[in-house]
Amino acid sequence: MKSVYPGVFTKDGAYLTVNIDPGRKVYGERTLREGGSEYRIWDSYRSKLSGALKKGLKEFPFAPGVKVLYLGASTGTTISHLSDILGPDGEIYAVEIAPQCMKSLIALSERRQNIIPIHGDARQPKEYEDAGQVDIIYMDVAQPDQDDILIKNARMFLKPGGIAMIAIKSQSIDVTKDPKVVFEAVLAKLGPVFEIMEKIRLEPFDKDHLFVVLRYRG
Repeated sequence: MKSVYPGVFTKDGAYLTVNIDPGRKVYGERTLREGGSEYRIWDSYRSKLSGALKKGLKEFPFAPGVKVLYLGASTGTTISHLSDILGPDGEIYAVEIAPQCMKSLIALSERRQNIIPIHGDARQPKEYEDAGQVDIIYMDVAQPDQDDILIKNARMFLKPGGIAMIAIKSQSIDVTKDPKVVFEAVLAKLGPVFEIMEKIRLEPFDKDHLFVVLRYRG
């Protein structure tokens, strides 16, 4: 087992996190025990952040104690691994609009106290303004205006110099255009607000997705 980032390990080509809720799985992931700890294998076909790690992601700001605003939380697959990494002193404000997903998030938060589920619309950040300032915004919202959504949330919540991560899905923006053209248009919109640090295509894990790491200029 090799440590590659705080709270993230690698073994046999897979990424893993130490399960802070031992004996329980979140999405049917494989687990293994080593050195007295239980590790959860991070499925790159189920988590875009894990896919980005597999594709060579270098900027990884998540660490024990940081505060994250997660837009598009879904059922909490990626969030569960971030929960492992952030530990008891970290916080993940998990925003999700779909009621069915919220049921899973709430159940997850009952066992993982660093997850704060929020039933809200990422287009309306005032709905969850009590989250306050955060170190990182992670966004996986498949909407045509996802660039505007990220900018609006960054201006309300992200500390100056803070990191934003966005998974841009070209097919949710314009199915008639080449994905490269769509990605370039989104990056041009984000450029005045953020410094672009990394760009990673997520194939074969997710088709027509660009994973982007940004630093807030605010």
